[in-house]
Amino acid sequence: MLTLNLSCPSSTVTFSQSRHQHPINASPSLLNPNLLNRIQIQRTLHTSSPLLHKPTSPKLEASTKVSSFSRIYGHPIGISSKPISQVQDWGSKISQLNKTCGFPSGFSSKPRSQIPKAASEANPERGESEAAVSKPKATTAQLALIFGLWYFQNIVFNIYNKKILNIFPFPWLLASFQLFAGSVWMLALWSLKLQPCPKISKPFIVALLGPALFHTIGHISACVSFSKVAVSFTHVIKSSEPVFSVVFSSFVGDSYPLQVWLSILPIVLGCSLAAITEVSFNFQGLWGALISNVGFVLRNIYSKRSLQNFKEVDGLNLYGWITILSLLYLFPVAIFVEGSQWVQGYHRAIATVGKPSTFYIWVLLSGVFYHLYNQSSYQALDEISPLTFSVGNTMKRVVVIVSTVLVFRNPVRPLNALGSALAIFGTFLYSQATASKKQKGGEKKN
Repeated sequence: MLTLNLSCPSSTVTFSQSRHQHPINASPSLLNPNLLNRIQIQRTLHTSSPLLHKPTSPKLEASTKVSSFSRIYGHPIGISSKPISQVQDWGSKISQLNKTCGFPSGFSSKPRSQIPKAASEANPERGESEAAVSKPKATTAQLALIFGLWYFQNIVFNIYNKKILNIFPFPWLLASFQLFAGSVWMLALWSLKLQPCPKISKPFIVALLGPALFHTIGHISACVSFSKVAVSFTHVIKSSEPVFSVVFSSFVGDSYPLQVWLSILPIVLGCSLAAITEVSFNFQGLWGALISNVGFVLRNIYSKRSLQNFKEVDGLNLYGWITILSLLYLFPVAIFVEGSQWVQGYHRAIATVGKPSTFYIWVLLSGVFYHLYNQSSYQALDEISPLTFSVGNTMKRVVVIVSTVLVFRNPVRPLNALGSALAIFGTFLYSQATASKKQKGGEKKN
């Protein structure tokens, strides 16, 4: 029979079993009489009740008592030195003892924020599931802040980008400066250690060459479209990106359910209606927006295949290096395409705007906010689910279209507005259909 003798006046706590005794020195100040009475009452009830008492080996029962006592008073005695967050089998008993004694659960040498990590180390499969569950969801205020910054930065970029192109119609140079501003921004973050710099290797740079090339094509084509037609029309056409995504992904072996294919029908119909009724319609602007969609879709598809071995690089760092490589792609071509006209165009722009400082501020704002809204989109994707992100991206186009129409006072015909609304609604349906497809695919894997 194992006995537990706890005496308040004495400074010795004795655990006895058979003829072996293990004296442990404990300070009298640590032994609270009320606490000891509660422990003794609980142990008496446990041993006296035939319903609660389960026959266990003396060795296991003694180990449980010693481990519980040592965890409460902070005296490791060699039986079990692991924190409670790692003792999976005895967690319920310890939690009950802590509640009875009036202490919060989780007496561990690690802070609460590290407890899931300890559980993951003890049981990797269970740790991964608990980490996924314990990840805090973004509150309403956080979502409002995330989307507010994302939308605001996008609106500022589109407004000043169009203002510059109205007086300085050289999209190749402006697109190059926007990539240059993003490159300088990322280099500053890495230099000041505000963002961890990824490890650079030759295979990593080689893997980025393809995505950076398609990103360059997408970016310059969008700038060309902005210079030829209204911002609202470019965004309506760019909302047809899901159509190209489904078509090109199907060519490389991906399959989509019927509801995904049906969701792209209103996108095609809406974009066609908006194009026919657009007041500022221009074929260069239309083709620029369409080619931009192709470029960004191919960038996404190619990135999934070429960057499989570099998953440790986060989205912001990946975008930073794509921006730097895109600048190296674009600027030499920009000099060849329109470099001879830059000086004359600059003087005309200064004469139009009046003050050189105003022109410089507009150019700077377009470059900085181009990078900031892309950076915010990556940060938003880290904080929210892909479904919420896709819905937010759809609503972003609505906000940008409405804002630019109000700022530039572009005439909008009723059929044009209907086509725009239909295309954006189709984009929303597509995001819902693809999200359900991913969810079903995840359930099948599980």
